[in-house]
Amino acid sequence: MRRLLLTFALLTSPAAAETISEEIARTGLGPTEARLAALSSPTNEDLFALAGLRFLGGVEAALQLRWQTGVRADWSELPILRLPIPENPDARPFVPADFTTLLTGLDADMDSARAALTQLGDKPFALEIRLADLWFDIDMNGTRNEGEDVASVAGLTLGGARMVAVPVPDPVIRFDTADAAWLTAYTHFLSGFVSTALAYDPEPAIRRVMDSSTAIYALWGDTPPPNAMDMMFGRQVDRIAMVLFALSKTPDKALALDAHGHFLSMITENRRFWALVGVEEDNDREWVPNDRQASGLGFAVPPGTGDRWQAVLADAEALLTGEALIPHWRFGAEAGINLKRAFENPPAVDLVTWIQGEGLLPYAEKGRRISPAAWNDFERLVSGDAILFAVFLN
Repeated sequence: MRRLLLTFALLTSPAAAETISEEIARTGLGPTEARLAALSSPTNEDLFALAGLRFLGGVEAALQLRWQTGVRADWSELPILRLPIPENPDARPFVPADFTTLLTGLDADMDSARAALTQLGDKPFALEIRLADLWFDIDMNGTRNEGEDVASVAGLTLGGARMVAVPVPDPVIRFDTADAAWLTAYTHFLSGFVSTALAYDPEPAIRRVMDSSTAIYALWGDTPPPNAMDMMFGRQVDRIAMVLFALSKTPDKALALDAHGHFLSMITENRRFWALVGVEEDNDREWVPNDRQASGLGFAVPPGTGDRWQAVLADAEALLTGEALIPHWRFGAEAGINLKRAFENPPAVDLVTWIQGEGLLPYAEKGRRISPAAWNDFERLVSGDAILFAVFLN
């Protein structure tokens, strides 16, 4: 029995002197997460790795569901659905419930990641991760295949190549205490996105468009279309219809409030990140650097980025708390839309009445309107790559 237990321990433990990064490269995200989750006395490095693996595991599960159902990487409007993945020649048909499964699974993994980060708190740690060691088991076969490494899936697909000043051939990031706050902020962002999407109950809208598209294509018969309009725009039009049909429903108030809370927490944690990274004196393979540091990814992060980004976050917080209002072209220079009240009593989206103004009158009031100055300053600083930096900085 003792020999059996020893054999089991050797099979389920990382190889001697193997780092967490090397373990991920060898076994994948899931097995490494399972080993760390079973530790009775995890180190601070273990806790951060556990949180990071749960975060990436949520992304991996979403990519796996996409692979199973053949959902293409052309949902450029939505996180995760825009990422490129290998094609599955034997994909099963996508059903509307798959979208809900994807969202709820992602949210559960963000909750699990935050649980590990809560245990960690502000405890100091340093964990080196070689980015080339990270991969997603997209086809669920337990083996790393072409197109499954993080660089292929998410590395430069957002256009980050434009941000690279000095190419780093094999980047290694030394994650530290500040990065735990950055990761916590990102989990809140994704949870806020999930709650917002679920608040509008997208399944019926997806089913409606899928059914109507099937009926439309049945009309084609054996004669090909006289032009390429459907090939070029059909899928995009269907996606827009799904979104508009879903938004036309009155959303769930509890989920809207949950999203509101996550977005505020995202700002709080992001602010905590900048406070922690701002006092760092080292310069060792940084994830997001301060003005005295350099990015371990080779990104060109201009001096003052942190201050300008925090000004953008302050504006976002002012909108979420109702301290500043969103301008509307019909409401004049003294009034605007109170976003906090819109989260508290969320409206259905009616583009006609929103553009005309009537649909937003319940949320209109006089007060300070938000200015685009902070965003414009940030955009000028990063040479027009504001969206790319926003994704990176969260």
